[in-house]
Amino acid sequence: MSTWNPPRLLDQAVMSLLRDEALAISALEYLPIELFPQLFMEAFYWSCRETLKAMVQAWPFVRLPLGGLMEMPHLGTLQAVLDGLDVLLSQKDQPRRCKLQVLDLRNTGQDFWRMWSGSSIQVSSSSLEEPVAKKRPRTHRTLAPLEVFIELHINGRIMDGFLAYLMRWVEERKASIHLCCRKLKIESMPRDNIMKILSMVQLDCVEEVRVNCTWQLSSLAVFAPLLGQMSNVQRLLLSHMDVSALEDQEEQHVVQITSQFLRLHCLQDLFLVSTFFLEGCLDQMLRCLTNPLDTLGITHCLLTNSDLTHLSQCPNISQLKGLNLSGVTLTYSSPELLPGLLEKVAATLQELYLDQCGIMDSQLEAILPALSHCFQLNFFSIRGNFLSMAVMDKMLRHTSALPSLCQELYPVPQESFSSLGILQLGRLAQCRAELLEILKDLGHPRTIWISSSPCLHCGEDTFNHPEPITYGSNTSA
Repeated sequence: MSTWNPPRLLDQAVMSLLRDEALAISALEYLPIELFPQLFMEAFYWSCRETLKAMVQAWPFVRLPLGGLMEMPHLGTLQAVLDGLDVLLSQKDQPRRCKLQVLDLRNTGQDFWRMWSGSSIQVSSSSLEEPVAKKRPRTHRTLAPLEVFIELHINGRIMDGFLAYLMRWVEERKASIHLCCRKLKIESMPRDNIMKILSMVQLDCVEEVRVNCTWQLSSLAVFAPLLGQMSNVQRLLLSHMDVSALEDQEEQHVVQITSQFLRLHCLQDLFLVSTFFLEGCLDQMLRCLTNPLDTLGITHCLLTNSDLTHLSQCPNISQLKGLNLSGVTLTYSSPELLPGLLEKVAATLQELYLDQCGIMDSQLEAILPALSHCFQLNFFSIRGNFLSMAVMDKMLRHTSALPSLCQELYPVPQESFSSLGILQLGRLAQCRAELLEILKDLGHPRTIWISSSPCLHCGEDTFNHPEPITYGSNTSA
């Protein structure tokens, strides 16, 4: 037997107002604050554009988290809200009731809408204003620049309609609008278009940058001064820079790029993926780091012995929590370089990735003493390297005393392959049994994961579907 839930008085009041948009708009001056979010949500869902436009002009909260209502960018709603902002911006003084300072178009703010939608949450009188709101005299206030927050994902040859409309609107009102972006992702678009978009953004608001473009070095050098203006960036990823063709002034371009790191005083996490221009000149970038990093990833790059030496000597990596050198060929590097690097970061290191580095038995044995000193280490991956059962035995014994280590990913032992490099399932099963015996001999619960490449399940050169070997009641993996 179903239970009938009658509509709440709040819902009835809101729907009654929306049946007559003119009435709803005229009532905004006297509408209780508690009704504003609910009325705005209903006006949004029913596309009552005139009501939305009017509500923006009387919004009694500091922030309007519009993005939290839009599963997909909705141009019509954006136009209505921006039309309302235009009315506000045209006025010398902000209306008495309006407290709007921030239009948030990011996919955030759902908690705000849930709280005001009439769920079981009890709303106290002190929560009628957001915490960032400051009490002000109930007089007309001079308008400060309005902040508009977005997450910029620049992808494609042209901007989509939503972003293009917003950018045109911002460009025409630059003196009154601060376009703020915490997360910036650039994947593909003509360089000039990217530069035009970024010229409208308050670059010192950016905290996370991901650039995954097949740019030539000269294009990255042109972008670099904008990166330098992102003085509050904390997380930076540069990926797949195309340097296949030799360029004039290549050395000058590298200097233009690396020198911008001098201005990134808040940088904590740095990821360099397939950035081949750093080969032989990594020291130029390292010298420009201004504070200790938390995470450093240099992956699928070519590094010289000189690069690895400078890396191990860099003072700003001494507090690393995460280090990823996957895809950096270490087969022919001097045997003392990787151990020296691990000794440098042993006191703080929590995650270590050395996948597909061409590490052989002798190199792994060389790093075992340093690895056994990484007492904070909780994640270790060395997949895609060619290691024997004997050295894996030594590795498991050296790492067994690490108190925090709970995720370990290892390659299939080389004894599992035929002389032609073909994986033999019978041999693999025997190796797995031997590895389990090693875990038993060490005498405490532990799970390790063995990953083959190519994958036994899909045949691709991936590390998917790792197989666990578990001894005891360890369930952390």
